[in-house]
Amino acid sequence: MAPKKNRAPELDFLRGFALFMMILMHFAYDLRFEFKLPVFSFLEANWFWAFVHPFFIVIFVGVSGVCCTFSRNNFIRGLKLLLVAAGLTLVTYLVTRFLKIDCLIIFNVLALLAVSILVYAVIQFVEQKAHVRPAVTNVLLGVFGAYCTAIGSTIRNMDYSTKNLIFMPVGFAIKGTPQVADHMDLFPWIGVFLIGCLIGRVCYSNKSSLLPEGLKKLHKIGVPFEFLGKHSLIIYLVHQPLVYGILYVIFLALGKVR
Repeated sequence: MAPKKNRAPELDFLRGFALFMMILMHFAYDLRFEFKLPVFSFLEANWFWAFVHPFFIVIFVGVSGVCCTFSRNNFIRGLKLLLVAAGLTLVTYLVTRFLKIDCLIIFNVLALLAVSILVYAVIQFVEQKAHVRPAVTNVLLGVFGAYCTAIGSTIRNMDYSTKNLIFMPVGFAIKGTPQVADHMDLFPWIGVFLIGCLIGRVCYSNKSSLLPEGLKKLHKIGVPFEFLGKHSLIIYLVHQPLVYGILYVIFLALGKVR
């Protein structure tokens, strides 16, 4: 029998909670912008996009970085996720072009996580082959992660003349780019991911939960969020089509759409 994989329920909970908030945001977005209901006006408020939205993204991406340190083969994980992200781009391109539903995804959170995981896999590979001390790698992770996070606040405000879409994931302000959904820039978010990796290496070096046994017994309260966290990939992929489809059927029955 294979040994049971270690899990930290607090990480599943945090990632599941962040995913739940994303689902609520997409639900609110669909109602306000897709079905034109005068609700959830906060979606047009600067404070929401400046403070609230990034807060949950930081949790999701940062915890994903922590969880990355639990994996035995990040190269395989990263490549698989990259294929999923590429497939999602292809599907949304076809839907946008032939069904005229604007949902094109070029570089979203899945692509971001795939690239980030592969970057960390390279760091691990170099660390092992060059016999770099873990403490040195930790310092470099912290510095590089902080740097990537810091430049993310300025890179999109710079004036770039290129029109090449290959620079779009980096965060360059490129004129004439197609309308995309769920876009996430590589900077600053890869920095948040790498800082999460640093936290995982330092705080979860034993690959086990940090919660005392007494608190672990309370985890039943967070079981729904833990479930979301454990199955975040499939839930992320299906939730938006499912939410949009249910809302469409409801509004169709009410005669609000044709």
